[in-house]
Amino acid sequence: MARKKFIAGNWKMNTTPAEGIALAREIVTQAKNISDVDIAICPPYTHLAAIGEIIKDSPIKLGAQDVHWEPKGAFTGKISAAMLGAAGVTYVIIGHSEQRTYFHETDVSVNKKIKAALGGGLLPIVCIGETLEERNSGKMEGVLKTQITGGFAGIAKNDALKCTIAYEPVWAIGTGVNASPEQANQAHIFIRSIFSSLYDVQFAQAVRIQYGGSMKPDNAKQLLQQSDVDGGLIGGASLKAADFMGIVIPR
Repeated sequence: MARKKFIAGNWKMNTTPAEGIALAREIVTQAKNISDVDIAICPPYTHLAAIGEIIKDSPIKLGAQDVHWEPKGAFTGKISAAMLGAAGVTYVIIGHSEQRTYFHETDVSVNKKIKAALGGGLLPIVCIGETLEERNSGKMEGVLKTQITGGFAGIAKNDALKCTIAYEPVWAIGTGVNASPEQANQAHIFIRSIFSSLYDVQFAQAVRIQYGGSMKPDNAKQLLQQSDVDGGLIGGASLKAADFMGIVIPR
């Protein structure tokens, strides 16, 4: 089954609104004729509505970096699926390793956020991945299986098909170290095997799995040529239009 490549830029806590608007305009200019790759950019919350206006007539979709599982209420500092949808958001990143590491994200909260996002009409980008210690101690497969089964507990196949998976080896995020193309591909193949057991083979072959660990223009082509790597969740390299587009259209 041919899976369309999907490149998403996670800007993290970077750019002021003015800087973000300028970056979005550059990306729109360079991406205006692209139709064979799905593209999303995920700016900070403060930029969402303004950038949504800039990209609305382009191939680029708007993403957010997180969502809360409750629809509204006394949750200071959080943002709901309805609020994101009203700002023009299509995709939302859930379970990023930085959320898991610094802000106590768990498989239970990931599961609640996926359900809230789907219920609000958003398309989740669900992040999973192991630390260097877990990989070196032979726990990688167990960690990925636990994260997937916990994250997707009680989620029907038709809903799960709306999700993208982002495999992000934690040891390769922001470190400049990336998994080899073969390492990334083997992890993606294993992830498909988990989904095959959780749902079925057809689902496992349909779901898109991005690689999310220091993908850059100079390694994107090799990574994206792998059989089971369906795109990238891009951090640092998404903050320069030329670098980001060098991944969207690798040379």
